[in-house]
Amino acid sequence: MSALLRHTSSGIPLSFILKNELTDWLTQQPTFVQNWLANSGFEKQGLALVPNPETGELNHVYCIIRSSDDFWAAGDLATKLPVGCYQIQGEKHLIEQLALGFVLGGYEFSEYKEKVTAKAQLGIADKTLYEQIKQQADAIGLARDLVNTPAADMMPQHLAQVMSDLADTFDGDFTQWIGDELLEQNYPTIHMVGRASENKPRLLDLKWGAKDAPLITLVGKGVCFDSGGLDLKPSAGMRNMKKDMGGAAHVIALAQLIMAANLPIRLRVLVPAVENAVSRNAFRPGDVVKTRKGIMVEIDNTDAEGRLVLCDALSEAQNDEPELIIDFATLTGACRVALGTELPGFFCTERTIANSIMDAGLSVSDPVWQLPLFDQYKSFLNSDVADMANCASTPFGGAITAALYLKEFIEPTTPWVHFDVMAWNLRALPGRPVGGEALGIRAVFDYLQNRFN
Repeated sequence: MSALLRHTSSGIPLSFILKNELTDWLTQQPTFVQNWLANSGFEKQGLALVPNPETGELNHVYCIIRSSDDFWAAGDLATKLPVGCYQIQGEKHLIEQLALGFVLGGYEFSEYKEKVTAKAQLGIADKTLYEQIKQQADAIGLARDLVNTPAADMMPQHLAQVMSDLADTFDGDFTQWIGDELLEQNYPTIHMVGRASENKPRLLDLKWGAKDAPLITLVGKGVCFDSGGLDLKPSAGMRNMKKDMGGAAHVIALAQLIMAANLPIRLRVLVPAVENAVSRNAFRPGDVVKTRKGIMVEIDNTDAEGRLVLCDALSEAQNDEPELIIDFATLTGACRVALGTELPGFFCTERTIANSIMDAGLSVSDPVWQLPLFDQYKSFLNSDVADMANCASTPFGGAITAALYLKEFIEPTTPWVHFDVMAWNLRALPGRPVGGEALGIRAVFDYLQNRFN
């Protein structure tokens, strides 16, 4: 996606005009520009393409917007403008505000297409700003690509290769435990969920950064395809379950962004990667599993598998006593019912961290919303035969009860943030095409940057 971005000081000028200032602006323009706009069908909205009066070549583009604070004001220009390289006119703040939206709007998942649509490019003269925009565009493009890739080509072994390549690129360390090694190393729930697939379950572990830096651990749900297990999903619910590794895609993309920006932290990324399939050895409703932490969990529903693979990874995440654990998961439909698909919900054990993440999200136009860890609902996870069940006895408050399940595997002294994300755009918006999406990673990155940089 960063192919849409160029480090250059040349390009067709691209100016943004506030709609409420348009009339005054028009009166200040040369006669040729006024006549051209008056006679070329310009309706005082959208785009105005003005040619050079002598050569006829495109000389300047004007985009009419309602607010200069609209992060996505340039989000559809990469596909609407004629192919060429454009240069946003104005102060650095305006370029910072609009450039990333321009680039993200040109994203196209083209891995399985013979033809790729040619798009406009954006030139940025400032080298530092160019690098910042490129890093963010590359990270979001990576998350989108991972989610959009068909499950047959994005199984646990493929996620492992992506993380291994990241470790090589940024001089990190990568380790993985595969198949029965998970039992030997005491990751029973990850093994249980993934054992029915011919694509062996894995725990992927990437480490990066100076040993004396503050440790931040990211955990991502990597269910590469979710059939629902023996409690099979209906076909409509299964159609897009290639995106059930969206949590893994988020933490991998966030890790790439952190490492590319060289934040002064020590990073660990844990991804339990499985396929929730059906075969003769699939786990069953009513089974009981002893988790890595020692908590006995009764399986109420095999389609509540994400929290099962996460709980062992979260237990492992405690070992190094990190300053903060952040997990991302496409965990519950209930969170989408509560907040819709475009606003990711999150839970947090510390109010100051939660407030800072929400503030960061607003400042970078990547909004997130905190939901409550309402302990009164914990009793819905009670089991008659084990310490707890993996699924609540009521459909109400499903995002909360799922978070409360995960909270049982977090030490009270460890700050923890849990994101429940859609990882998918159901509708096309400027800068956000239909398909895989990264939600909340820019908010978290901005929070980490403010806290540690």
